[in-house]
Amino acid sequence: MESSATLDLPGSRPGFFDKERTIAGPGFSRWLVPPAALAIHLCIGMAYGFSVFWLPLSKVVGGTKPLACPADMSLAAELFTTSCDWKISTMGWMYTLFFVLLGCSAALWGGWLERAGPRKAGVVSALCWCGGLVISAIGVYLHQMWMLWLGSGVIGGIGLGLGYISPVSTLIKWFPDRRGMATGMAIMGFGGGAMIGAPLADLLMRHFATPTSPGVWQTFLTMAVVYFIFMMSGALGYRVPPTGWKPAGWTAPAKHANNAMITQGHVHVKRVWGVPQFWLVWLVLCLNVTAGIGILGMASPLLQEVFGGGLINKPELGFAQLDKEQLAAIAAIAAGFTGLLSLFNIGGRFFWASLSDKLGRKMTYFVFLVLGFVLYSAIPWTAHIGALALFVAAFCVILSMYGGGFATVPAYLADLFGTQMVGAIHGRLLTAWSAAGIFGPVLVNYIREYQLSIGVPRAQVYDITMYILAGMLVLGFLCNLAIRPVNRKYFMTDEELAQEKALAHERAVAAETHGVGTSTFRTPPALIAFAWACVGIPLAWGIWITLQKAVVLFH
Repeated sequence: MESSATLDLPGSRPGFFDKERTIAGPGFSRWLVPPAALAIHLCIGMAYGFSVFWLPLSKVVGGTKPLACPADMSLAAELFTTSCDWKISTMGWMYTLFFVLLGCSAALWGGWLERAGPRKAGVVSALCWCGGLVISAIGVYLHQMWMLWLGSGVIGGIGLGLGYISPVSTLIKWFPDRRGMATGMAIMGFGGGAMIGAPLADLLMRHFATPTSPGVWQTFLTMAVVYFIFMMSGALGYRVPPTGWKPAGWTAPAKHANNAMITQGHVHVKRVWGVPQFWLVWLVLCLNVTAGIGILGMASPLLQEVFGGGLINKPELGFAQLDKEQLAAIAAIAAGFTGLLSLFNIGGRFFWASLSDKLGRKMTYFVFLVLGFVLYSAIPWTAHIGALALFVAAFCVILSMYGGGFATVPAYLADLFGTQMVGAIHGRLLTAWSAAGIFGPVLVNYIREYQLSIGVPRAQVYDITMYILAGMLVLGFLCNLAIRPVNRKYFMTDEELAQEKALAHERAVAAETHGVGTSTFRTPPALIAFAWACVGIPLAWGIWITLQKAVVLFH
């Protein structure tokens, strides 16, 4: 075992943001780490809620009567024009930039994160995400779309990637007894970010709006300041356990059916591309996310087109037969449906990830894939018989498993590849999310358009899509079935592991720092309560707002 002394060079002193300065001392409570992670994830999760800006931004030049750009204007010209309003389809490309850059940056800098530590990664994430919002605010003020793409899309996307993976390795090391629950708590925040950010942005735009401005650039600047405070607080709150730390009274369980996949070795991130299990998990995640993300993006029009007048007790009227007032009524109901899906997306991240600690990660994914197949296959039937409650329930469960897949996969990776470089490996796996972010919406949208073009009734245009998504989950099931424990030849040797620990500036745990420690210092319970209140109160507010919208669905 390494010496308990720090691994600094003689005479050197680590900087404030260096990993050595974040190693927890005796008496530090591990329950301070999840709220630190949530503080970052709740902020970057606003990426899901950016659509709240599209309509206001599409009327910046023309005001109440948008001034459309010429039909023959090229995309390049639209990025620089100041004479006409932006198209929502052009702004929507920021979604693609968000999730492509998230996956790419997590893959590229995941290894650096393991060595630099979560504090430094969290600070860089805050600078990128909030700095991107500032650049976007300037872009809105100058009416330059390219600045929004660069600011929030590219620079902000890099912040998303680093912020998303910053706590993964740390949480898994703090909670070896509850890996799934720990990562579920943090990644739940990413799903909940839009529930807080979207209504907050709406309130701010209403506050800053004037007869000549929708108040978007002021909202961007305000949110950048608020998010920067929260994200920096989270980054500075990160602590990493000393090497060898374990909870008081806990010992690694003996192998049995539920944890037979849990390895005692560690795979280096540089070797993971050549490990078959990595690509199998990549495919499982990609297929599960592709199925869910396409539906999430089309939830509102899907409900409206399938049920039409049935949503307002006029089942004899199809979507195309509704008047303006009726369309507005079912749009409000569909907004409640979208909000309800968001709640299940968030709750599923914690529920399924925690359950995976009992079932095992592989079995949990079997549940996702088998139950998902059944539900996707049954959705056309529930629509044809007009069973709105069953239709909604099926999608709620599906979206809970969509979120649960994200929250469970870090623990799955730790089980298979060890904990030493799980954050970096998770970063590379998120390229599956980038791919799914393209495949899912394209699959759902283009099949819908094709079905409409050949005369399929709107109430049935999603049937074939559901069957295709169900088929994708069958492929995911086969990939998950093929996953076996990683061959020992891929593990780092003792010498390689020691070298990696040295590069990661780790130090061994002293005997008295196991568990809660024997030091006279203890983390004050009031501090733990305060940390949880700082993230819990905004999350509760977002859930309350969402529930109010979802109530419309049941009326």
